[in-house]
Amino acid sequence: MLNYLDFEKPLSDIEGKIHELKKLAGEDEIIDTTAEIEKLEARARDTLADLYSKLTPWQKTQVARHPARPHFRDYAEGLFEEFTPLAGDRKFSNDEAIQAGLGRFRGEAVAIIGQEKGNDTKSRIRHNFGSARPEGYRKAVRILEMADRFNLPVITLIDTSGAYPGVGAEERGQAEAIARSTEMCLNVRVPIVSVIIGEGGSGGAIAIATGNRIYMLEHAIYSVISPEGAASILWRDATRAKDAAANMKITAQDLKQLGVIDDIVEEPVGGAHRDPAAVIAATGDAIAGGLSELGMLDGDMLRRNRRQKFLDMGRDL
Repeated sequence: MLNYLDFEKPLSDIEGKIHELKKLAGEDEIIDTTAEIEKLEARARDTLADLYSKLTPWQKTQVARHPARPHFRDYAEGLFEEFTPLAGDRKFSNDEAIQAGLGRFRGEAVAIIGQEKGNDTKSRIRHNFGSARPEGYRKAVRILEMADRFNLPVITLIDTSGAYPGVGAEERGQAEAIARSTEMCLNVRVPIVSVIIGEGGSGGAIAIATGNRIYMLEHAIYSVISPEGAASILWRDATRAKDAAANMKITAQDLKQLGVIDDIVEEPVGGAHRDPAAVIAATGDAIAGGLSELGMLDGDMLRRNRRQKFLDMGRDL
C-alpha cells in the first residue's frame, strides 16, 4: 500500500474512494462503478499534478525521504551490468552504508560508489540508514584509487542525511576520512559523474559528490545540514525545520540557479517512488551524457576543471 505524505491527503482521500468502489464492484457484479471510477481517477491525476507542481522546500524534503523512493541498490540493478561489490577499507572493517565496486555501464567498465539507506527495518539497520562511518569513506578512497590506476570513470550516487556522528566514528577519525575522500575525488584523473538521488547531507555527501558533473533528481535535496539540524542551531527548535528548509536553498532548482549543480533529472509526476523504472532510466541517460562530454578531456584537464568548478562556486554571489 502506498505511503502518503502529509501534503498528499487530498489525493489519499480520492484514491481511497477509488479503492472502495473497486472493492464494492468486485463483491457484487451487478453494481457498475466504472464511470464513477474513471471520473475519480482523472480527478486523482489532476490532483497529483497540481500538488507536485508547487512543492515547497519542506515538501520536497519529505519526497526526498519517502521510504519507497528507489535507493542505491535499485539504481545498481537497473543501470549496471556485472556489478561486483568490494568490501572493507583494509584498516578496520566494512561499512554497509557506502556500497562500492566495479561494473559496466552501457558496456563501459566503471567504478561505482553510492550510499544505501535500506528499504525495510532490517536493511535500514544493516546500512545504518545511509549514514557512513569512517571506514565507509576509506572504502570510497580505495575504490577511487583503483579507478585512477586503471583509468575507469567513476559514478557516484548520493543519498544520505549525513555521516554517522557516533562516538566510535569520531574516535576513528570521521572528519579526516571525509576530508581524504573529498581530496581523492579532487585528485583523480578520471571523469567523475555524481547524482544526488535523495538526500545530500553535509560532508557525508560531498565526500563522494565532488564530481566533474553533478546532477540532482527533481525532488532531491542537497544541503550543508538537515533542516531539523539547522532549526535546532538557529532557533533551538527542531520543529521549525519547515522554516529552515525554506531559507536554506536546498532544492535542485535553487542549486542549479546558484551553480552548485549542473542539471536536474526530471522525476515522474508524484515523485520517483511512483515510477522507479522511469527515473532510473532518466538518471542513466543523464550519466551517459555527462560521461560522453567528459570523455573528450585528458586526465590533467579533468582534474583541473573539477578543482576549478568548486573554487568558482559562490564567487559571483
